[in-house]
Amino acid sequence: MKRWKMLIGGEQHDARSGRTFERRSPATGEVVGVYPEADAGDVAAAVDVARRTFDEGKWSASPARVRAQILRKLADALRGQADALARHLAEEVGKPIALARGEVLAAADTFDYYGGLALDLHGDAYSQTVPDALGLALREPVGVVGVIIPWNFPLALLAWKLGPALAAGCTVVVKPSHLTPATALDTGRILLELGLPPGVFNVVTSEAENGAVAGGALVGSPLVDKIAFTGSGATGKKVMAGAAATLKKVSLELGGKSPNVVFADAPLDAAVAGAYSGIFMNTGQVCQAGSRLLVQESIADGFVEKLTATIKAKVKLGDPLDAKTNMGPIVSEAQLARVLGYIDQGKKSATLVLGGGRADDAALARGLYVAPTVFSAVPADAAIAREEIFGPVLAVQTFKDEADALRQANDTTYGLAAAVWTQNLSVALRAAKGIRAGTVWVNAYHGMGLADQMPYGGFKQSGMGRELGREGLNEYLEWKSVQIKIR
Repeated sequence: MKRWKMLIGGEQHDARSGRTFERRSPATGEVVGVYPEADAGDVAAAVDVARRTFDEGKWSASPARVRAQILRKLADALRGQADALARHLAEEVGKPIALARGEVLAAADTFDYYGGLALDLHGDAYSQTVPDALGLALREPVGVVGVIIPWNFPLALLAWKLGPALAAGCTVVVKPSHLTPATALDTGRILLELGLPPGVFNVVTSEAENGAVAGGALVGSPLVDKIAFTGSGATGKKVMAGAAATLKKVSLELGGKSPNVVFADAPLDAAVAGAYSGIFMNTGQVCQAGSRLLVQESIADGFVEKLTATIKAKVKLGDPLDAKTNMGPIVSEAQLARVLGYIDQGKKSATLVLGGGRADDAALARGLYVAPTVFSAVPADAAIAREEIFGPVLAVQTFKDEADALRQANDTTYGLAAAVWTQNLSVALRAAKGIRAGTVWVNAYHGMGLADQMPYGGFKQSGMGRELGREGLNEYLEWKSVQIKIR
């Protein structure tokens, strides 16, 4: 167990009230960290420092090469400390240690990527419009950024926001999830050691009860120019409402109910593997999880049978720190209750194929473990087919033909991600164009090495704005037009 302090203005701080909260491991119930319980006053102090630091130009006016060097050094430092950071993720998220280490390395790659883009920031010139005037279109940092990140990928999702924000020259105040604050605070420590000016990156922590107050103070502050949020749709709507008072920029990456569409001519072994990883990676606690499996009628029974056999053979529930474990616990008691509630609803409307409750292994009794669960014959209006569960629960549905597949895939209020499995190029392209989602994979699920370079975000109620790629950097920049009269 470690006692942590917040990071404000380059210094470690307790909460002004002196209050703290504990984080317990979802695998063992043991306390793994004690954190300051910030309130609106603590948030205001962090925002004041970030505002002053930005306005003084300590980072916003720094040379691009300086910003690039810090980001690249941060990437190297994360790789060098990957084991310690991965342990934080395993203890707080309940993430298997191999997946946790992969998250650290992915975050490092993101910081490296934005280190490169920091050297490629440029505007435009308008010199041929009229003979006696010159126009300059400049790119400038948006200002102070408030970042609110969830618990499922706390370091990777921090990198998605912090990387472009620092590359652009912004200052940042982060409120991590109360369930997983460690990696954000460690990132702050590393950045200070690397020479980032104090006040550029600040971290405030608060528990669930007070988290809405702290988050609301960050969102509502007139000194904050932009909010970058990842989380649930319900909270995203509150963020939008709170930001409206000051008309600040907002980017939202919200939930999903992503369709994973398997046609009869699909490469079946690969599609089974994709369906497996699509829903069970990180215990199903993934915004883009392939939680709706749509299989063409002619192969549905055999496909579900192969998938069930794969799950039984591959899933190893256990201690996240054990290298053999590939599925950890649910992150919290509240999330466990939510997942089990959806499973109970599913039993009333669909056919339970596998799982259906808490893991029955006595060795896992102390932890918040749910058995991987599969339902078939799921009605289109069932809650497990329409609502984001955020757990290891798969809803299997069938379709007749291509038109029916696209209709069902788009029958959702979400639009974050989707996948299509077929060996017919025309079918794949029509489906990729026809599905209303921000990311569509073909013959794969989850990333394939292109993530940092390509924009990521959702259609419909899966969010607004984009992260990653050049578009992710643009979210932290403003255009300024300068018109010069030549005399």
